[in-house]
Amino acid sequence: MTTLRPDDRNQAVLILQKQLNAQGAGLYPDGHYGESTEQAVQAFQRRAGLVADGVAGPKTLAALAGQDTGHLLKQRDLEQAAERLGLPLASVLAVNRVESKGEGFLPNGKPAILFERHVMRERLLEHRYTLPGLASPEATVESLETRYPGLVNTRPGGYAGGVAEHQRLASARQIHDTAALESASWGLFQIMGYHWQRLGYASVQEFAHCMAESEARQLEAFVRFVEADPALHKALQGRRWAEFAKRYNGPAYGKNLYDVKLARAYAQFCNEEQAA
Repeated sequence: MTTLRPDDRNQAVLILQKQLNAQGAGLYPDGHYGESTEQAVQAFQRRAGLVADGVAGPKTLAALAGQDTGHLLKQRDLEQAAERLGLPLASVLAVNRVESKGEGFLPNGKPAILFERHVMRERLLEHRYTLPGLASPEATVESLETRYPGLVNTRPGGYAGGVAEHQRLASARQIHDTAALESASWGLFQIMGYHWQRLGYASVQEFAHCMAESEARQLEAFVRFVEADPALHKALQGRRWAEFAKRYNGPAYGKNLYDVKLARAYAQFCNEEQAA
């Protein structure tokens, strides 16, 4: 589904404006996503309980179409996360805009995941997994690499995307359930399953179950991830965006300008809050 943003000019914006007018917005339908349209989107998002970021993404468009949004992230979820982490709401809104996938679930209702075959290899070794007839975990891994290179490999990649990632995960779970669940990133904030213990879950199976419940649960996993890393938490509290991005995204964060995007988003949300 298309995401419509401020300054867009197209037929989809015209349709959006008409949908908002049906909700009482009173817009002039000109097909331009200007300030008045952005404000109307935010007003609708607030009424619907969605994240009021002024961007008409799949969640907002689904709500306008009358679809169920009960499992989606709500504004109050972000407000509670900000309070728990000791942050201004603008910081959490910025992180949600820049660092999240935007959608924590696929159209079929399954949580968004990405299965990492190189992590599967590492987790099998960590669990000392052996196949019958093979003397060691190393020999087992070598055998699996030969038979299932798309599931167990020294190199990242082999991604299928979307629903097909769940098919890869299901195949990997037949090899070793725990290692497979630990080898996928889950939900809005792409939290790797192998963090489950550090984040306070009873098992990776419980973690995966929570990630499949709602985007609010996915946000909670992110909050736990920040709380479990004092240096990351302090960087976020101090709005040291470059340090936060480096710790969260890795040393290549600059290539995608994560720190710049976070700073800009934070400034925008601060300005909107002041203007409200």
